Amino acid sequence: MAEQQKRIAVVTGVGHPKGIGAAVCRKLASQGVDIFFTHWESNFDFPSKFQTELVDMGVQCEFIEVDLSEREAYKVVLSAVIKKIGKPNILINNAAHSTDSDYMALTEKILDDHYYVNVRTTCLLCTEFARQFQKSESKNGRIVNLVSGQGLGPMPKELAYVATKGAISAFSVSLSSDLARLGITVNAVNPGPTDTTWMTDGIRQHLLPQFPAGRIGQPEDAANIIAFLASEEAEWITGQIINSEGGFLRG
Repeated sequence: MAEQQKRIAVVTGVGHPKGIGAAVCRKLASQGVDIFFTHWESNFDFPSKFQTELVDMGVQCEFIEVDLSEREAYKVVLSAVIKKIGKPNILINNAAHSTDSDYMALTEKILDDHYYVNVRTTCLLCTEFARQFQKSESKNGRIVNLVSGQGLGPMPKELAYVATKGAISAFSVSLSSDLARLGITVNAVNPGPTDTTWMTDGIRQHLLPQFPAGRIGQPEDAANIIAFLASEEAEWITGQIINSEGGFLRG
């Protein structure tokens, strides 16, 4: 029997124990996937404690603090993971920049700040990942990009965010066609409103009636679908924007 291929995942934007990024890392680690995560200005000593948590699950784990708005951040990330663990075959672009921006507030700087993280670095991480993957003997490469259902209805006061996340949806679909011959799938996941660090009790009370299942989405819900798309079983799913929202009702 052939030796099972080592699986190494890069997960960006892992800055809080209750975030989607952390939930994805835990889920993948539970499946024996080695983890390399990025964070930026995380509170306290979360990164090192989280690294220990994942190592205790029996996998390798390394991390890097990196500002993903920097021009060559994608090179820094991929060079670091290759040096510390090896060439990755899974890329989860979870990091995002988001601030309120309605038509009165939108400025050049706000739009640029969203573009640098949400579009430029995400796109370049995807393409550099594919170039490195092409040079290896790996099979079953996986890219999963996080989006926000921006095409399903208005997101008031989020003009810069929806513009840049919309770009990633379009990018993911077209990139999937380019990379299929390499054995790399590319999909995007919209997890819907998820109870992470941004929700207050007031927001929860407002959103709960819009979930037919009677509960608000949890980080683990997002992690489950992302981990499936990163698995070998998902090799026939590519170029999809998956709205995994638990039936969330807009309006």
